[in-house]
Amino acid sequence: MPASSECGAASTVEAAIGLGANLGDPAATLRSAFDALAALPATALVAASPLYRSAAWGREDQPAFVNAVARLRTALAPDALLEALLRIETAHGRVRADDPAQRWGPRLLDLDLLLYGDARIDTTRLRVPHPHLHQRAFALRPLLDVWPDASIPGIGPARGLLPAIDDGGVVRLQEGGPGGQS
Repeated sequence: MPASSECGAASTVEAAIGLGANLGDPAATLRSAFDALAALPATALVAASPLYRSAAWGREDQPAFVNAVARLRTALAPDALLEALLRIETAHGRVRADDPAQRWGPRLLDLDLLLYGDARIDTTRLRVPHPHLHQRAFALRPLLDVWPDASIPGIGPARGLLPAIDDGGVVRLQEGGPGGQS
């Protein structure tokens, strides 16, 4: 994936974005979302993980998901980055349901701010690190692909967490195969 123009190193932070989709053509949607992340202002796409297929989490009565993680270097503040993520979701057809029962329902694209440097953020709009990151193999596995030494603030090194959780059937998609990377 192309990286956007580099930002000044002194004013940037490394961030991890979780990507997921289970409607339409999820693999193509995630590749398009990687491009959109690379095009964000004051942001560079450092790495894009392989794509993984996993069973639905939260609500299991829906199609399997395709998941990935993008590692960014950004000068955007956390709230500005969140707004940018929401705009990318909307541009890909995501409509957020007002009904809390639909929270983990099917979606065209879901972008989650998993990590923002070593920040711990807890507001009504944003929680970082993502509150379930340390419990989800479908997020940890691609995170470790792009950020092997990632540490989850308040939890510890991400690498040590994966062996202790159920992988939930997370399977890396084959390069160039159906639903895989090209």
